Amino acid sequence: MTDTRDYDALLHQVHQAVLPEIGRGTVANYIPELADVPPDQFGMAVVTLDGKVHTVGHAQTRFSIQSISKLFALVLAFQRQGDALWERVGREPSGTPFNSLVQLESESGKPRNPFINAGALVITDMLCTNFAVPENAVVEFARQLCDSKEIHYDRRVARSERGTSDRNAAMAHFMKNFGNLRNPVDQVLDAYCKHCAIEMSCVELARAVAFLANRGVNPWNGEQVLSASAAKRLSALMLTCGTYDAAGDFAFRVGLPAKSGVGGGIVALVPGECGVCVWSPALEHSGNSHAGLLALELFTTLSGRSIF
Repeated sequence: MTDTRDYDALLHQVHQAVLPEIGRGTVANYIPELADVPPDQFGMAVVTLDGKVHTVGHAQTRFSIQSISKLFALVLAFQRQGDALWERVGREPSGTPFNSLVQLESESGKPRNPFINAGALVITDMLCTNFAVPENAVVEFARQLCDSKEIHYDRRVARSERGTSDRNAAMAHFMKNFGNLRNPVDQVLDAYCKHCAIEMSCVELARAVAFLANRGVNPWNGEQVLSASAAKRLSALMLTCGTYDAAGDFAFRVGLPAKSGVGGGIVALVPGECGVCVWSPALEHSGNSHAGLLALELFTTLSGRSIF
């Protein structure tokens, strides 16, 4: 097991090992603004609960966090809804692509979990009920979690994503027909595309999930974001559902609670120790970063740190 003082050396070792794989895969070209992101980039950061920051590569470069924002939206909604939230969203892996409509009809418009698109739309609908400008609420929440006022969403990416959101619109209308969407579909889609367009760096994201590694307490300001029990349960949901329909393989290979996004980021946590984030824009078929997944697998293998 690697001593935490050796994280810099460990990240360097991981970076060197994955260098041949960086750029392999395809960027998220179905969102026009992301189609031109250079695929040959890589960054990784570890932030320990005592505030020490360890980085390699483009760890300070901000990128579109995309579905990682679903984690922040979920926590924000859970703070207000509590366990009543699960009446409208399930807690099971989907086994289908993140933008699939297949299960919605057979399951009466209740999404399998909050990390697939349908589930995140229901969570965003809850935020639309609770906040006048829900996307700004998610941005402000992310700022608090990582202790940075510099977090924003990219309006061009949001417009680009909103302009290609026909499938999400279909899911939203479908769920509204079942009574599982309470606000106007356009309002929910606007807020959803905007919070997916938040830009953060690996360092900021690793800092932002530290509260989950710290039994629900934000180590940067001492705030109890979630109860220890809720933090445990949401971390478990990340493990089983956080990396699209590859969650089982990710748990097998990496063994950490994680949430990925098609912007190429994957954020993870080692309970009681640190937040971790890796970014490389080229994706494998599941929508997860190809080099990022390999890097996290090496990270847990070489350090001996996983939840198993």
